[in-house]
Amino acid sequence: MRTFALIGILFLLSFCKSIKLDNKVAQKEANVSFWNHKCDEQDSVYGISLDKWYAENTKKTNQGIIVATIDSQIDLDHEDLQGKFWVNKNEIPDNGIDDDNNGYIDDINGWNFIGIDDEKTLAFCNFEFVRYINVYKQKYEKEKIENKNKYFLEEYERALKKYKSENKYYSTYLKVDNMLISAYYPAKDSLRRYFPKEDYTIEKLDSLYQIHKENDKSLKQRLKENNESKKLGDLIFYMKTIKEFEYTIESMKKSQAHNDSIVNKLLNFGYDDRIKIKNYQLEKGYGNNNLNSHHRLRRHNTEVASIIAANRNNTIGVKGFHNNIKIMPLNISPFGNEHDKDIANAIYYAVDNGAKVINMSFSKEFSLDQHSVTKALNYAQKNNVLVVHVSGNGATDIDENPFYPSDFDYENKQEIVGNLITVGSISKRRDSTMIPFSSNYGKNNVDLFAPGEDIYVAVPDNQYDFYSGTSLAAPMVSGTAALIWLYYPNLTVQEVKNIILESGVTIDKMVIKPGTENEMVHFSELCKTGRVLNTYNAMKMAAEVSKKKK
Repeated sequence: MRTFALIGILFLLSFCKSIKLDNKVAQKEANVSFWNHKCDEQDSVYGISLDKWYAENTKKTNQGIIVATIDSQIDLDHEDLQGKFWVNKNEIPDNGIDDDNNGYIDDINGWNFIGIDDEKTLAFCNFEFVRYINVYKQKYEKEKIENKNKYFLEEYERALKKYKSENKYYSTYLKVDNMLISAYYPAKDSLRRYFPKEDYTIEKLDSLYQIHKENDKSLKQRLKENNESKKLGDLIFYMKTIKEFEYTIESMKKSQAHNDSIVNKLLNFGYDDRIKIKNYQLEKGYGNNNLNSHHRLRRHNTEVASIIAANRNNTIGVKGFHNNIKIMPLNISPFGNEHDKDIANAIYYAVDNGAKVINMSFSKEFSLDQHSVTKALNYAQKNNVLVVHVSGNGATDIDENPFYPSDFDYENKQEIVGNLITVGSISKRRDSTMIPFSSNYGKNNVDLFAPGEDIYVAVPDNQYDFYSGTSLAAPMVSGTAALIWLYYPNLTVQEVKNIILESGVTIDKMVIKPGTENEMVHFSELCKTGRVLNTYNAMKMAAEVSKKKK
């Protein structure tokens, strides 16, 4: 019992705790903490040198650009994003008609591909490896007998292994949640005999085992005589656990609900996550136009969008890359994994409606229909659109363990599109720990790294936090691409991609390999370029390339 409780404690502690600040304090803190905009030479961090570029740049631009964020829902009302969203001027709001004939009704700011009815959104989807097993189970049994397709068999075995691991993990913690919650009230009631005011601390709970002054017997001895020792001993342990980690019954119930949803929906082979999607039988146009309906699902895209396009002129919050950038929110991300059909359609939507850059701050370890996504990526490439994707946060070599969407065909070992940049995460540390423990890497499939740890971002309800992950590194690249095209619109997508990759700061040092305690590798072994994004250098190089084309 106590072992499971301790496991539960460690699990709960693994959730990211953000620093919540009121706006006034947050802005003061942010002025000190925008390390990701700082300069390598001046500030001794591997920031992108955006501040340096703005300090030197006197040139203005009247160009505008749209960046699509294929992501979760978003807080359309956030104070730092007002006026920053793309508006479909060819659509009349809320008239129930597809005025611009693009296949989407009343798509004013973007589209929700997982919309239910007219206003809601789907919160939970299967993990992709669950879908993969569901779809290919019979084929696997046949292939296993005939041994025809080695790659398929390996992928299916990988999916099975992933399922078994995740199911055991979350099922265990769901049991722990249930145990802690069931013990909470009995523990409180039992301990009320000894602490009527419920003013116990860890030290006071420990004192229940000490010698009782009145009769020179320990409480443990006296309880043993009454056959209550084990019961109260367990209850004391639970309450010490709750006190030590500052649990509340509300936090425990939230954890229980979270793990219950994972076990019974995300990992459930019988859960149909498409059945409620509005008009899902359509090839496109399914879902709804509500981008702001689910409070818990609004956070991620709000963070990403603020890095790219938050207002630079106000005195609050975050500073985006430029005030002429507009965000096109496209919602495909629930709790669970995105569907390839939604990914592909979101890419088509972004391209067809004028986005120049597409940011995809999500990833998954399996893909049921990579071909459809690849076709959409090629469509974007033909239309001169850059796609930026995270490497993921699994402390994994994605050359060996795929993370999708990808520009790489893992079965045939070849690159299949040329307009995608995959981004890993760095911290503000310059020593061997500069790459966060969780960032994915890959000599062939990660292009470069960018700041992604302790990044100051906007979160829903006009709040601000520091957050970490490759999800925040990708929009650094997307913002840089948007800035390049704002000033040098004559550049092609391949030129912009090459500029971003070639202008990065080369890191010539040994670093600790992500996911390990002390395994040292050269930085150049963790990504294709061996570089870290530098916006200042990119803008300088873009100016030179653009000038040669005139």
